[in-house]
Amino acid sequence: MKKLLQLIGFASLITVFYFGFTTYPKLDLISGFSSKSMASGHFIDHRSQELIENGDNDIDMIDLATNKIDENGKFATASVYGLKERKAIYRDGLGVTLINDDFDVSKPYLVPKRNKLNNNLPFPYGNNDPKDSVFANIDYAKLNAAVANAFDTKGAKKKRTRSVLVIYKDKIIAEKYDTGFTKNSKILGWSMTKSITSAVFGVLEKQGKFDIYKPAPMPEWANDQRKFITTNDLLHMNSGLEWVENYSTICDATQMLFQAEDMSRSQLEKPAAYKPNTHWYYSSGTTNLLSGILRKQFKTHQEYLDFWYTNLIDKIGMNSMLIETDMAGNYVGSSYGWATTRDWSKFGLLYLHKGNWNGEQILNENWVKYTATPTNTSNGQYGAQFWLNAGGKFPDVPKDMFYCSGYQGQMVAVFPSQDLVVVRMGLKEDPEFDFNGLLSGIIGSLKK
Repeated sequence: MKKLLQLIGFASLITVFYFGFTTYPKLDLISGFSSKSMASGHFIDHRSQELIENGDNDIDMIDLATNKIDENGKFATASVYGLKERKAIYRDGLGVTLINDDFDVSKPYLVPKRNKLNNNLPFPYGNNDPKDSVFANIDYAKLNAAVANAFDTKGAKKKRTRSVLVIYKDKIIAEKYDTGFTKNSKILGWSMTKSITSAVFGVLEKQGKFDIYKPAPMPEWANDQRKFITTNDLLHMNSGLEWVENYSTICDATQMLFQAEDMSRSQLEKPAAYKPNTHWYYSSGTTNLLSGILRKQFKTHQEYLDFWYTNLIDKIGMNSMLIETDMAGNYVGSSYGWATTRDWSKFGLLYLHKGNWNGEQILNENWVKYTATPTNTSNGQYGAQFWLNAGGKFPDVPKDMFYCSGYQGQMVAVFPSQDLVVVRMGLKEDPEFDFNGLLSGIIGSLKK
């Protein structure tokens, strides 16, 4: 018996040591992700704690967290076995911010001014219901089968699609939602927000207020080789700046999203690993640096907050959209944009129509072309904060497709040759979710 107890004690000690070396350093990130996700899902989209824990937070390691929601204080907390508690607060107009102990929750804050689209037009150019449309060249049985196949059968958790929306010639031809989600559900786009950030630069370019080909306005880089990095290089993710993005471990990206006070500085402070325009690699830090550059273009913080909405988001009727801020008041342009599926599709339609929205040119046509042109060294897979199919990632899909893409398989796909936009929101991404099958099935339903 004594020997058995010794063995049990030894095994327990090994477990404690294993936990200490492998898990404990990640607790800040685990509880940070969990509390942020809990607060955002609950206060932005009114999801229940159960739905969030079984959906958004049903991720390896993240499911170790114990969460609490404070309705009156509008915040959520999370900890792992009582350790490393983190807090995320909700503020009207700014969404949820993951905070540290030094953050002053009583300090007044600015909120963006919004202009809700108000006309009598049907979707997509107004907020009235879409008009029913039937096209003779669409095989609706085939279309509906392709969309239905994107969803799990009851009780399964393999495909984990939350919504699919298909728009052809500005008309909704298919729309489906998973249980618990509707056309009014706001869903986090994760890195699809990068494409929104790019579009804000496009608006400034259209207004003649910014030249992306000049060196990036970073005084901190004036005395080293980083002074040659242009905003164009940053938009193309080939600045050469050091960065590691791997969400399965502690890295630059996870430390930025779940620990940094000012996310715009995370990439700014990194040294150059390569010369600009010689190495392409993905960096959420780069996009948040771009958000910081945008902030510098305005005299006041209020102007920065307003511009994204008044000159782009609300201009095209994406009234449900909310882009969350960090502790320093920067939009987290890499990751934290929320909107309904229909409003995400409006962003795709803006690019489908070469920057024109119902007769108003929001972006120059050349900007859209620039966005969808392959970045040097990306092998045809990336443009200016948009992903591309030019390199044939999806073999059965037209190569002119370009798309916004986010963690866990968020997608707004634009098909210029088909006059088509497809949105898919969910919790599984390629290759676990068959995007090639979904998109090719939809394309195949359009008779030539």
